[in-house]
Amino acid sequence: MSHVRYYCLMAVDREHVLRSAAALLTRKSTATMDEVAKAAGISRATLHRQFAGRDALVRALESLGIAECEAALDAARLDEGTAREAVSRLVKELETAAGLLAFLYTENQLFEGDGQNEGWARLDARIAALFRRGQDSGEFRIDLTPAWLTEALYGLMASAAWAVAEGRVAAKDFHHMIAELLLGGALRREEP
Repeated sequence: MSHVRYYCLMAVDREHVLRSAAALLTRKSTATMDEVAKAAGISRATLHRQFAGRDALVRALESLGIAECEAALDAARLDEGTAREAVSRLVKELETAAGLLAFLYTENQLFEGDGQNEGWARLDARIAALFRRGQDSGEFRIDLTPAWLTEALYGLMASAAWAVAEGRVAAKDFHHMIAELLLGGALRREEP
């Protein structure tokens, strides 16, 4: 087997393992490495060769989540149309990553200390810029900071993902619930 073909097979295997781990951990955040290996259809030893432990796996999932979010932000075309329309598109584009985001949201070690992934700061900055644009255009309230609106978006995404996963909310209502609640609170109202 050539080195190129071997490398491609390893990359596909890693992607499969990450996707399998993400699917399992979004449903059961306390899953063991044995359970992750079983979900991926590999042995624990094979999993351990790819990820030295749970922390390494979570860090790899963090990179996957950040990449998926950055792709969603690109697809949402945040600079087009009104800020309100862009927020709605963003929620729609982030929907497929919501379960993984919900899992990562609970992994405190990702957000502590000097080892924090710079990807989160990039995401925060892009989303906050969208909310700031909405404030500058008069669409969004100015008493709610862009940083707070960004955190509110993450929190609503995670909560909706958990509610859908547990069957308490229909998946088809995901976008509507988040967009309506977030925008309903963020939109600037005319003074009576």
